[in-house]
Amino acid sequence: MRLMSDRLWPDRAIGVFETLLVVDGAPVELHAHLQRLGASVRELFATELPADTRELVLDSAARLRLGRVRLTVAPGPTGVLGAEAVATSVDAEDVFPSWERAIVLRPFLVRGGLGAHKWADRAWIAWTSSESDRCLPIVLDAGGELLEASRANVFAVEGDAMVTPPADGRILPGLARARAIETARALGIELREETLTIDRLIAAGEAFLTGSVRGVEPVRSVGDAELTEPGEAVREVAAELKRIWIGKGAAGWVGAAPRAV
Repeated sequence: MRLMSDRLWPDRAIGVFETLLVVDGAPVELHAHLQRLGASVRELFATELPADTRELVLDSAARLRLGRVRLTVAPGPTGVLGAEAVATSVDAEDVFPSWERAIVLRPFLVRGGLGAHKWADRAWIAWTSSESDRCLPIVLDAGGELLEASRANVFAVEGDAMVTPPADGRILPGLARARAIETARALGIELREETLTIDRLIAAGEAFLTGSVRGVEPVRSVGDAELTEPGEAVREVAAELKRIWIGKGAAGWVGAAPRAV
């Protein structure tokens, strides 16, 4: 595990951002994303989102069948906030991916975590030199307390229960995280928000990530510790979240077979 020292980020001038899944031209959870982004903008810049932000996202998403829109809001040269939306296609196999596309997590110590804003300044990602399609940095606080992955929240599966770190200001309160918590509880699955150390995650032996584009994503290993494929409870949460976001009609072209999460 490496320590990130001398934090020179985040640079507020680079702004904050949201990344939205787009299905058949429609951005998923648009209202919730704009609410979270608007809250960050009010706190950081003491103003509101640019008036045309919603229309900008809708226009960018309209031409995508399956993709994502990255919406960034940042101050311009005169200090006035501006919004930019960049739309790109997404590989269907990366949305609710199968075990064959599971993630490897590499731990890094970032004292105090990344905070509750989705900073556009991603300098710490370049520092870790770990982020790729299948290998992500995972942030630890002092004492090995696990916080979040670089683009996702993390859950451990302990027997019949799921455990995720609390949204206590040190992590981004993910929208997919909130949906997964809501979905698990609706399905009768025990879900606890409590301190989760890296040792506890490894001991659990089963983990998954949640994010706004990939949905529910299995974790193959943490550092050198191998984990097992997520079981039935995770598959149920993934299937329900997929239904909410995408609908039954898209099951044939988004993600893999029903048992894969």
